[in-house]
Amino acid sequence: MSAASSPKSVRIAVGLLAPVLLLAWWQLQATAGDARSLAFAPLGSVGAAFVEQVESGALVFDAVATLSRSLFGLIIGGGIGIALGVATGLSRPLDRLLGPLLHGVRQVPLMGWLPLLGLWIGAGEGSQLVIVCLSAFFPAMLNTHAGVANVETRLLEVGRIYGFTPLQRFRRILLPAAMPMILTGLTQALAFTWIAAIGTEILLGTGGGLGVTLQNAQMQQRMDLILVTILVTAVIGFAVNQLFLALRHHLLRWQPKSL
Repeated sequence: MSAASSPKSVRIAVGLLAPVLLLAWWQLQATAGDARSLAFAPLGSVGAAFVEQVESGALVFDAVATLSRSLFGLIIGGGIGIALGVATGLSRPLDRLLGPLLHGVRQVPLMGWLPLLGLWIGAGEGSQLVIVCLSAFFPAMLNTHAGVANVETRLLEVGRIYGFTPLQRFRRILLPAAMPMILTGLTQALAFTWIAAIGTEILLGTGGGLGVTLQNAQMQQRMDLILVTILVTAVIGFAVNQLFLALRHHLLRWQPKSL
């Protein structure tokens, strides 16, 4: 084993220690033989439930449904949020006009909009998608606005010295300078859309998805299926987040690495 791979192996082993200990404790509780066994499903039952869901295709269907809602919300809500964040960051009058309204709206918990949306468009897929889009809109908009509005003045002065047009200043100065904050907003939006997609599925129970499976498993008192769905939700969320972090690192590769 090379010296470079040894520290990496140690980090992996340390990272796996807590999950292994948690699984061992869980199995101990499940096999205790008293009332605790009703609240803790044995790991063998969890594994069997996972195989059952995979073979039936239900797990793949639910994961794709939730991922689709989450990514749709990220693209639509995040895209509108970035566009509005750029506009308000560049235009102080527009920021003064829309700022109070937007900041007031975002104080309402996302799930608090469901009753109103239910009356407007029904308690179905449309309401779910609106909530997921809103969950991406605000972090993308706020971070983009902060990134654009706080670009250093000296950078803009350099653009004026070189005679850049407004479009050139935006493309060569404002956008690169604001990109770290924009990507921070999208990173937050990604997490929020995933949470909002699961939450709306649990509350509304329509259209399929991991949240719908969680709700059905609770009503059926199937602890094994609840655990399978929670674990799959955690793994997918972690994997998507890692992919986005790798993309962020690639897009910001021009930045000097911090010590």
